[in-house]
Amino acid sequence: MLLKIGATYEHVKTGKKYKLLAVAKDTHDLKEVVVYEALYENKVSKIWTRTKEEFLGEAKSPDGTFHPRFKLTE
Repeated sequence: MLLKIGATYEHVKTGKKYKLLAVAKDTHDLKEVVVYEALYENKVSKIWTRTKEEFLGEAKSPDGTFHPRFKLTE
């Protein structure tokens, strides 16, 4: 999947939406990480990172089936 900077993605498990801010490099191993912002009130953090591999990977949805962890909503 091609990632779109500035696009909105929905988390398959929670249904919450996030804006993709950037794809960056981890300083320790140079793996690509995705930087994204929660588009809902979140007291823990508004900005999050995940490895690109994990962002593009699969997650178990509430019905028990596996789907891409994030889906493009725009």
